[in-house]
Amino acid sequence: MKDFAGKIAVITGGGTGMGRELAIQLAAEGCTVAMCDVIAENMAETRKRAEAVAPQGTKVVTHVADVSMEDQVFGWAEAVRRDLDTDKIHLLINNAGIGGGGSIVNQDRVQWEKTFNVCWGGVYHGVRAFLPLLMNASEGHIVNTSSVNGFWASIGPGRPHTAYSAAKFAVKGFTEALITDLAMNAPHIKCSVVMPGHIGTDIVSNSRRILSGDNVDVAAVRKALAAQGIKLPAMSDDQVVAMVKAQGEGFRDNAPTSAAQAATIILDGVRADRWRILVGKDAEFLDSQVRAAPEKAYTPEFYEALIKGTDWRI
Repeated sequence: MKDFAGKIAVITGGGTGMGRELAIQLAAEGCTVAMCDVIAENMAETRKRAEAVAPQGTKVVTHVADVSMEDQVFGWAEAVRRDLDTDKIHLLINNAGIGGGGSIVNQDRVQWEKTFNVCWGGVYHGVRAFLPLLMNASEGHIVNTSSVNGFWASIGPGRPHTAYSAAKFAVKGFTEALITDLAMNAPHIKCSVVMPGHIGTDIVSNSRRILSGDNVDVAAVRKALAAQGIKLPAMSDDQVVAMVKAQGEGFRDNAPTSAAQAATIILDGVRADRWRILVGKDAEFLDSQVRAAPEKAYTPEFYEALIKGTDWRI
């Protein structure tokens, strides 16, 4: 798929971050965009920005759907058929994701499973729901967003990251398996697995909003930091809440790769028919180091080398 003009793209998690930037860049090329998200006002802003740069007549449509819920994703697929009066799409970008459920040992099971079901289930449901529409197109491409945590299950020593990492490993394996499946059974459809490093998005703030209604569990924060040897006895609860919210903003604002840059890398990867798309210098560094010495990937020395060798700031 060398260009996107006149094509139809479907994007999950289009309200902010990479999903928003993908929608904007695709619309600017004259690609019809259908997006879903759980936060309607965020999608409305994305739509406004996309329509502002799109050629006249380019459609941008939105739909509220939780990708962890199979019936909602299939309902969205029917809405795309209806709203765009089409029986085909050309590009499916399974981008939606949240963080949370770091520990399976001492964290809430509901949060753990919600994170896993959005990050993995959203990809699975998206492919199942939109595969018939891709089958009807003359060419198609599936883009599944994994992460560096799809091959490195960590964000640093003493910080459990099990739900997100497990989901992203699943996305990576699923997409690699799709290469053969599609080549045998639907050769006009290609696929790519995207593995971003630290990208400047609102995933931290959005995840908190989705998992806890924007509330901060102060006791849980204190407990998690204590497990890392960090105690906050002098900080009031209000100060802890402010610190957590500032961390979310810092994750977005201090990232080495912006969401817009990430979107460009992803779309360039699709144009080049690359099945494996690393996003960011930190992702490239991690990929090379984990491949070189996987048995050392979870040592303090490995993490120190990551910090020295990249702009890793998580």
